This record gives sequence, C-alpha cells and structure tokens, in this order.
Amino acid sequence: MISMELSCLPSSCFPVPRRRRGCHVVGSVRCAGIAEPSGVPAPMGQKTQYRDGFFEKAFMSLFARKMEKFSAGRGEGGKTSSGRAFWGWDYDGFVDVSRGVMVGRSRKQQQEVVREVLLSMLPPGAPAQFRKLFPPTRWAAEFNAALTVPFFHWLVGPSEVVEVEVNGVKQRSGVHIKKCRYLENSGCVGMCVNMCKIPTQDFFTNEFGLPLTMNPNFEDMSCDMVYGQVPPPFEEDPVSNQPCYSEYCSVANPSAKICPKLVT
Repeated sequence: MISMELSCLPSSCFPVPRRRRGCHVVGSVRCAGIAEPSGVPAPMGQKTQYRDGFFEKAFMSLFARKMEKFSAGRGEGGKTSSGRAFWGWDYDGFVDVSRGVMVGRSRKQQQEVVREVLLSMLPPGAPAQFRKLFPPTRWAAEFNAALTVPFFHWLVGPSEVVEVEVNGVKQRSGVHIKKCRYLENSGCVGMCVNMCKIPTQDFFTNEFGLPLTMNPNFEDMSCDMVYGQVPPPFEEDPVSNQPCYSEYCSVANPSAKICPKLVT
C-alpha cells in the first residue's frame, strides 16, 4: 500500500488521488498552516508550531538562497557557503540567513539588500507593469490586501482582511496579521523593522506606486498592513523609538532605550 500525503496552501487543496488497479493508493490531503491544537498562534512568549507544505517551503528556499548571497556566511566572491540543496531550507534557516544579512550593515544597507532581493525575483519591467495594472485606487488597495492573505502566509502566518480608514474613506484594504511568524521566530525588533516593515513599505510605495503602511504591535507581535496609506518618515514612525526584545532576542541590548539596529 502506498500512502500519499499532499501539502497545500491554506486557500486551496489538492484532490485526493484515486485508487489505481493493482495498487492500493490511500490519499490524504493535508493543508499547510498552524500545527497548534488550538488552530491559532501560540500565546506571547511561546513559539507557534507550523506545518509547512510544498509552496511554503518553495518560497522559503527561494528567498533564503537569494538572501544568502548577502549573508555574513557567504564565501569568496559572494558565493553561498551553506551547502544546502534548494529543498534543504526551512523557516529557521531562512531567519538565520536574514540575521546574517544584518551583520556589518547599517539600517539603510539592510533595507537596500531586501530591495535588491525583491527586485531580483521579478521579471524585467515588472514594477512599471504593476503601476499600469494597479494604479493607487481603492480597488487596487483592496485587491492587494486580499492577495496578501494567501501569498504572505508562508512569511507572516495567518492574517485576515479588515476594514480601515484611508484619507477619510472606509475600505477593506487592511490586513491584520495575528502574530507575525517572522517577528516571533527572530525575536528581533531590528529585523522586523529593517528587513520587513521598512523595505516592504518602500517597495510597494516607491517601486509599485501603491502606498503601504505597516504597523507592528510589539506587545503581542501582531501587525496591521494598510494598503493605500502613505507611510510616515522613519523619524516620525513610532517604531523608531522601539527598545529591544530583551527576553527573546539573542543579540539584544537590554540597557539600550532604543534597539541599536534602529539607530545605526
């Protein structure tokens, strides 16, 4: 008897295989997502367990291999040195590579690396095409919010579209991330801000022409994304004064009033 187990994104599942003549095939469909018995992210201070499927692992591997070229563990000439095969990456490995990118780089340099990685994953002319397809309208903001839930699941965990107010208009262009997987696994305020929040905001706002503001909540590790809302300058953003996660970050400076990675 051959047992087949198929993994999939939360929004879709593969059909169960049929029995074949002469061979008893049992098909079980397993949707990727949270592996916690409760079905929701673990409480603050505890690490949520995930069950990653084919697509999640593919994205992890793709991003990790791209970022590894900029990591502190790279070899001569920028060559990667982990020796991992494409499918040898998991989420912890992806976070470790992100942490390596921070080493020896300023806040601006870290953000520039993420920008280069994102651009390298797009075909030539993609940003210009995006601007044509999705001008900064309410429809474009709501459409991208809806896409974020399934396509960002591998990176941030479960999320949902919510109603927000943008320039006095209520619209469903907000995404509430229940407990960010990236922040939870890294435990680092600097990585959250420099490797995710700021470069993602800048990429959508400046490269794609669709404003995006991300508001992480460091009290419970949730985050709110607001498509259509222009992000404030870093100096005026509340995250610019955020201290380290002294209990969770391996490189935290408990005595610093502001996370050192947000200053330099």
